[in-house]
Amino acid sequence: MGQTVAKPADYPSNWKQNSKVSLTVCKQRPKTRRFFDKFNQRSAYSQPIQMWTKNSVHLTLSVGADADATRTERAEYAMTIPHSLTRAARNAVETSTILQDPAALRAPARPQLRRYQITSLLDNGNIVETRQIAPALPLFENAFCAFSRGSLVETDCGPMAIQDLLPGDRVITHDGSAQEVVWKGSTTLIPGKPDLRGRTHHLTRFMADTFGMQKPMSGVIAGPAARLLSTPGHLRAIADGQPILTPVQEFIDGMNVIETAPPTPVELFHICLRKHAVINVDGLQFETYHPGVNAVRVISHAMRSLYLNLFAHIDKLTDFGPQIFPRAGEGQIDSLSA
Repeated sequence: MGQTVAKPADYPSNWKQNSKVSLTVCKQRPKTRRFFDKFNQRSAYSQPIQMWTKNSVHLTLSVGADADATRTERAEYAMTIPHSLTRAARNAVETSTILQDPAALRAPARPQLRRYQITSLLDNGNIVETRQIAPALPLFENAFCAFSRGSLVETDCGPMAIQDLLPGDRVITHDGSAQEVVWKGSTTLIPGKPDLRGRTHHLTRFMADTFGMQKPMSGVIAGPAARLLSTPGHLRAIADGQPILTPVQEFIDGMNVIETAPPTPVELFHICLRKHAVINVDGLQFETYHPGVNAVRVISHAMRSLYLNLFAHIDKLTDFGPQIFPRAGEGQIDSLSA
């Protein structure tokens, strides 16, 4: 092992951390000396650092390089490296990759995680707010990604921004009745950035008056999990004249309804009522959250408890109740309706 240079006796006790860390792999002594000759020219120390042995790794940590170049400190450590410099270089590259993007080296089958913020209404009337980390799987994300920040929800007290809505507030449903909000969830994602599986979360923008006067009242940006109580032309044959809940992506025409994917973080919301319902958001009829009739088939037993932990008012999947209208998805209507 190589020797290290002791700290000068006149080193000041009051120093301030402000410098960098450098890692040097040394094979030959002359190269090491040339490197530290250059380093010593920029160092506050007068004595050169030349006490090195071959086949060693030296970590130099300089802290406290102030403007007057008098407050400095160097902590030095030496250790042996693998016999093969090729292996050492490969290890350094792998370590750098881990530091830059730890998720990049995970197994493809391992799901990415996402942070979810949840506000729930308890049985005693209290409101509790929690933050949970859960898999970034479609079943989980769909519970949080319907409405963008600023969307106006029709309540019994008038329009209210989705971010200001709290459990306990009453929203107006499609039949004119008012239902209590029992759960609100939100998450932040970057629509233009693909995840580990290559999926993107594009948003859908509806221009003003797309479906008629004040439908919507102004431009509306909906998340990937939003569904409208409306039937686009290409689905009317399978709808057979009955109203269906259609994913917003089915309405994209490139003119009045367009797809957008901002490269910056976007906060999205969703709400859940006592019963599945359709509510008025910016003049359009959107559904409240419901996992769908196929949720039992697409979720494993291990994931089920993790998913149910997101909802304080739900003990099992059937507690969500029936869907108020059938859903259209992937060209077909779900088999169960109200």
